[in-house]
Amino acid sequence: MRPIDQPAPSGRPVATPEEAVSELERLYASATDALRAALDDFLDGRQSPSAQTRQGFRYPELRVSYFPSGDRPSNRRAYAKFESSGVYTTTVTHPSAFRAYLLEQLRPLTAEYGATLEVGYGAQEIPYAYVTESLEKLGQTVTAEELARFFPVPLLSAVGDEIADGLRGLRVGEPRPLALFDAIRVDYSLRRLVHYTGSDWRFVQPWILFTNYHRYVDQFVQWGLEQLRAGGPYTHLHLPGNVSIDASLSPDEAAALAATSPWHRSQMPAYHLATPDNQGVTLVNIGVGPANAKTITDHLAVLRPHCWLMVGHCGGLRQSQQIGDYVLAHAYLRQDHVLDGLVPTDVPIPALAEVQVALQDAAAAITGDSGEALKGRLRTGTVVTYDDRNWELRWRQERRRIDLSRAIAVDMESGTIATQGFRLRVPYGALLCVSDKPLHGEIKLPGAASVFYERAVSQHLRIGLAALDLLRNNMETLHSRKLRSFDEPPFR
Repeated sequence: MRPIDQPAPSGRPVATPEEAVSELERLYASATDALRAALDDFLDGRQSPSAQTRQGFRYPELRVSYFPSGDRPSNRRAYAKFESSGVYTTTVTHPSAFRAYLLEQLRPLTAEYGATLEVGYGAQEIPYAYVTESLEKLGQTVTAEELARFFPVPLLSAVGDEIADGLRGLRVGEPRPLALFDAIRVDYSLRRLVHYTGSDWRFVQPWILFTNYHRYVDQFVQWGLEQLRAGGPYTHLHLPGNVSIDASLSPDEAAALAATSPWHRSQMPAYHLATPDNQGVTLVNIGVGPANAKTITDHLAVLRPHCWLMVGHCGGLRQSQQIGDYVLAHAYLRQDHVLDGLVPTDVPIPALAEVQVALQDAAAAITGDSGEALKGRLRTGTVVTYDDRNWELRWRQERRRIDLSRAIAVDMESGTIATQGFRLRVPYGALLCVSDKPLHGEIKLPGAASVFYERAVSQHLRIGLAALDLLRNNMETLHSRKLRSFDEPPFR
């Protein structure tokens, strides 16, 4: 974010969104090339960059001006719209990778609202760590302290979610935010995604599934290999360690290569079944707990995914439930505590009708059940999300809250993922599978658990994938106005 006492840099007017994005690409390439060249000069001969050279180590900035001469256009779209007249700005990183997203946002703003565009360098400096793919060479020849004297460094004080959390105040004459995340926040998360998931952030697809068991990963990889062999929309399966598989490999070669993926080196390994138009599916094994759920969604949100869904296991709280039944969460009793300071627990997290319908229709299609038979296997209700896996040890204290909420299931991630979707404006949902009934003496014993996993995991995963297919085919209704406040940035 630009300090509020610093004047806005001037930009060059551009005529079209396409020209704007091309200019962003040119300026970003120029800035990062200059920064890399200066780093090389310093590493090779301790030649420090001049003050003038350092002025070029800055992110490009996009400025959008809207001063209507008539009535504001009326539309029901949830994004790419102005709440009020004025100048809107944001800095941009990796504009080539975000080109489709930028054009999707800018085209309606110019075509419908008559907004004008400018592109120039902003005030934010690009940290040197964000332009080099490996810091090994830097660590061998020079210390971080030396580099910090001459090059921009990552500063946590410059990274924040004030825009998304509604905490950024505006001074008179200051531009309004154009997007939820500026360049420095995006770059911070892109690097964290590589660290946590074990693969290039560019592989992440906009349709995301979260799970809390590695068995879902095994099924996803198997299903992905089948999709590659069958042809169709998917062309690559990207695995942790940047292992990539395509249809040119034989089944044995693909399976052998998949087995070499070093997923165990990553805290939350991700698997990406990609399409040429970047409309594929990413599965992330986030493990157990709300801390991981918040961490990964904080970072995935900067990629502006279309939807994320939780497909994991839960404990059933009702006698009528059976192990293997499904729970479609329509409300959350938030006992995870990781977001209480950002989204207080008295703020309701609404179910999104489009996502709920897609999950129910997908369950019907995959199970073959309908009517009363489907109701017998798929129950809609409140899910309790705890931060304590051993909550049962406090059953006497927890019983009344669970009873009052009419909760039907308990887990450790779904409420966090839904709240993060609400907070960061990403459509969300959860379809859980009952793996035990802790209040009724039905716990996961080793033998029974293995039988359950073999039977249930594949079907559960396919329901999640089918739901994403349904949402992808009805994307114009997915991005709901329920996720936007009364004074939102124009960009989704």
